[in-house]
Amino acid sequence: MPLTASIPDRRYDLDWIRVGAFFLLILYHVGMFYVPWDWHVKSPHPVDELELAMFLTNPWRLTLLFLVSGAATRFMADKVTVGKLTGARIARLLPPLLFAMFVIVPPQSYYQIVEYVAAHPGSSLHFASYAEFWTKYVTASGRWCTPEGCLVTPTWNHMWFVAYLLFYTLVLAGLLLVWRRLGAHLQAAAETVLRGPGLILWPILFLGLLRATLYPRFGETHALVGDHYVHAVSFSAFLLGFGLAKSEALRQRLIAVRWLALVLAVAGYLGWATYAYVYRNDTPIPPEWLRPIMRFVQATDAWCSIAAILGFGARHLNRGGPVLRYLTLGVFPFYLVHQTLIVVMAHHLAKLGLPQPVEALILVVLTFAGCFATYEAVRRVPGVRILFGLKGQPSVEASRPPVFA
Repeated sequence: MPLTASIPDRRYDLDWIRVGAFFLLILYHVGMFYVPWDWHVKSPHPVDELELAMFLTNPWRLTLLFLVSGAATRFMADKVTVGKLTGARIARLLPPLLFAMFVIVPPQSYYQIVEYVAAHPGSSLHFASYAEFWTKYVTASGRWCTPEGCLVTPTWNHMWFVAYLLFYTLVLAGLLLVWRRLGAHLQAAAETVLRGPGLILWPILFLGLLRATLYPRFGETHALVGDHYVHAVSFSAFLLGFGLAKSEALRQRLIAVRWLALVLAVAGYLGWATYAYVYRNDTPIPPEWLRPIMRFVQATDAWCSIAAILGFGARHLNRGGPVLRYLTLGVFPFYLVHQTLIVVMAHHLAKLGLPQPVEALILVVLTFAGCFATYEAVRRVPGVRILFGLKGQPSVEASRPPVFA
């Protein structure tokens, strides 16, 4: 008998995966302080070898988040009208986005400029206080320009994900107005295409072609307009999540290929991480024939990692409970505040001269502690909840602390 039944209520495995992906993202952004890559604030002692650890999640972490976000949208879309879906998503995403841009994100830009001025004593960038900086930040009058470019404010920094998610939801709502059964048709199309070897091969080919054609031309800007490569990958993942959310057939197929996907993901990681590390900063310059090959190696790493996570999650993460309910509600506030916590604390921790492993451990612990403390504080205040992506009134069950047993 073919597996075509729909999963009626929700996918606990996708909830667990979403929580885990956000937690990995927090660790990734802590790592951004230490790797040599450009970021808002930087450790005075960068660690080149840490790049290899960052490559473990770099190719797929955000694509996976857009996929599970699309799945969550499917469960909502099948229960309400298009108008209610649109209104609910705007109410959930727009207030936190605006609040973050004008309250949560500014300290990131502030310390970015502070560190630049400290490293370039002759710089013309200056302000007397944070209040003066914030005024210039919100009025776009800072004129914070360096030879590398200008810092344009207000900015959304890490909140680009929320802006894109809101944009994709509005586009989806427009599609649903024209084609109300879009979810069922996307599901049927995904079940048809992603069968047999196609479950592995077609997504790799698709992602590899995007990486080979759009990425060299447009790169990744997170500026919404003109960010064609990121939109092609992220919106496709969002639609795929919307289509596969209720498909028992795809769920079983992913379970069946989870070990193969894991092996291919490890092989893809080893190939891509080695290439990216050896040729980092184009020093030495990689041969031209190797570049297009590595685009598809990176795509193999990305899709097979996602397929393995979905497969193992579907096999082993099918139980809910108070801990999952607590964390599912908490990851959005975590996401809002985590990067600002990292930037501010990393800047000040670096001045203490601690051994770097100790410093990094403290930074990780304090970041998670700050996220939990923020969530515990804001979820109790109705007027503040909506600014952190929570409903205006907490339910009795959700307001109880979880029992970690």
